Amino acid sequence: MHKPFAVEAISLNKHVSSSEARLTILENLDLAVPHGERLAIVGRSGSGKSTLLGLLAGLDSPSSGKVLVDGIEISSLDEDGRAAVRGRKMGFVFQSFQLLPSLTALENVMLPLQLAGNDNAQSQAKAALDRVGLSQRMSHYPRQLSGGEQQRVAIARALAPEPAILFADEPTGNLDAATGQQIIELLFSLNTEDGTTLILVTHDNTLAAGCRRRLLLNGGKLDEMRGEELVA
Repeated sequence: MHKPFAVEAISLNKHVSSSEARLTILENLDLAVPHGERLAIVGRSGSGKSTLLGLLAGLDSPSSGKVLVDGIEISSLDEDGRAAVRGRKMGFVFQSFQLLPSLTALENVMLPLQLAGNDNAQSQAKAALDRVGLSQRMSHYPRQLSGGEQQRVAIARALAPEPAILFADEPTGNLDAATGQQIIELLFSLNTEDGTTLILVTHDNTLAAGCRRRLLLNGGKLDEMRGEELVA
C-alpha cells in the first residue's frame, strides 16, 4: 500500500472577496511532499507563500480543495480537529520569533509541551535548547537575547515536541546575513539528523538553494525551479 505523503494539497483554491472584487490567491494548486523532504517555496512578495503555508498547516481553510497531512484530510476538520493534528505532527518557525517576553527561553520552549499535557516538558525543553546551542541561555528573557538567539529559541520550541513536519515562514527574514546562515545550517542539520520534513517559504536565495527541491509560486500555481534560477 502506498505510504501517505507528509503533506499533500489537491486542487487547492483560496479566494478572498471584497466589496469590489474577488481576489484569487491560489488556483487549483497541487502539491505532494514526501516524508523527510527539504522543500523551499519561493515567490515574489504578495504571491501567497504565507497563505499557502497556513493552508498546508491547517491554520486556515481553503475556499475549495483538500489538504492531507500524513493521509489525514485536515481541510475537512473543524478548528479543534486541525489543532489536534498540528499538536501531534507539526512545528512552526516564524520570521517574527513570536516569543512571550515575560517568559524565559526555557519557559517559552516548555509552554507548548505543558499545554499538551507533556509530563517531561522541562527535560525535553532543556534538550531542545541544548541542541540549538543555548544551554547557557535558558534563564534569559527574550529582551536579553540577540535576534539569532531568539530565533534559536523559536526553533527549539518548534522541535521540542519532536514533530514529523516543520514549517518555517521566512526564518531568516529578520536576521543579518551571518546569523541567517547559522540558522540555515541549523535547520538543515535537524532535517538531516531527524528525518523531519522541512517546508519553508523564503526570499533568501542561500536558504532556497540548500533545499533538495524548490518550487516557485506564481499566479496561484507552483512550478519546479531549475538550479540556476534565483528568487526575485
